[in-house]
Amino acid sequence: MTARVRLAVGIPQTWATGAIDRPRVRRFLERAEALGFEGAWVVEQVLGALPSLEPVELLAWAAAVTARIRLGTAVLLTPLRSPVHLAKSLATVDQLSGGRLDVGMGLGGDPKVYPAFGISAARRVARFNEGLQLMRALWTEPRVTFAGEFWQLENAAMEPKPLQRPHPPLWVGAHHHDALRRAVRWATGFMGAGSAPTARFAQEVGLLRRFLTAAGRDPASIDIGKRVYVAVDQDRERAGRRLAEYFAGFYGRSQLAAEVSVWGSADQCVAGIREVLAAGARLVMLNPVFDEVEQLEILAAEVAPRL
Repeated sequence: MTARVRLAVGIPQTWATGAIDRPRVRRFLERAEALGFEGAWVVEQVLGALPSLEPVELLAWAAAVTARIRLGTAVLLTPLRSPVHLAKSLATVDQLSGGRLDVGMGLGGDPKVYPAFGISAARRVARFNEGLQLMRALWTEPRVTFAGEFWQLENAAMEPKPLQRPHPPLWVGAHHHDALRRAVRWATGFMGAGSAPTARFAQEVGLLRRFLTAAGRDPASIDIGKRVYVAVDQDRERAGRRLAEYFAGFYGRSQLAAEVSVWGSADQCVAGIREVLAAGARLVMLNPVFDEVEQLEILAAEVAPRL
């Protein structure tokens, strides 16, 4: 692949048929690496009718079948998880991958799921901030004493640390301006949601850059990416229909596909991705949702070289 921009891919993670095709996921990862894509990313959806593999465990498996490509989460809903367990899991994946992990985190767009995890959504921002603080301490300090609102540790050690020092790059996935402002203090990167139209992504990037400048931080110091649902097909109607089927299963909104996706001929897909780049993305995560291996080959041959 000879693209002049940074391109990553979304790992196949969901199956409308319910039958998990493990060899196909492996072929996808091996080809993505061979074709020169920079990263392979997962998404988190624990509850839902569409079968979806758990993201951290999928990345551990992906680490075993690849050698170079970076592996990312976009995004983990960290307030729903124990930061102690999550810090251990992510450090393990970073070690097993040889230091290839990128950690994207967020609150999630549906507060109604929080009670299913035994917690209230009312304090989700506080849980997010405290959990992040605790994970960073466990990754960087030999012994941790922590007296938080939600978690308490006394002289606790966690080994091994992540291979990347001080820890894997931390990405934020967020829409609200308060979340973007908080991210200025700690984020390595910002990942625009695949469910957000390009115009909204451009607004979020503009806000983030203003917050960075106001905080005295160089806007170029934070990486900016976006998940882009994509389908290359000369039959634009067929591609749109298949995208809508996926969005109906994963998001519960088939009409969202037409609002956020890039689909149609290679020319149409190149034009749509160029709009994302113009909006501020430095990394574009291309996310086919059907015929993923075949789509990967088409993207590498017909789309990437023209970017």
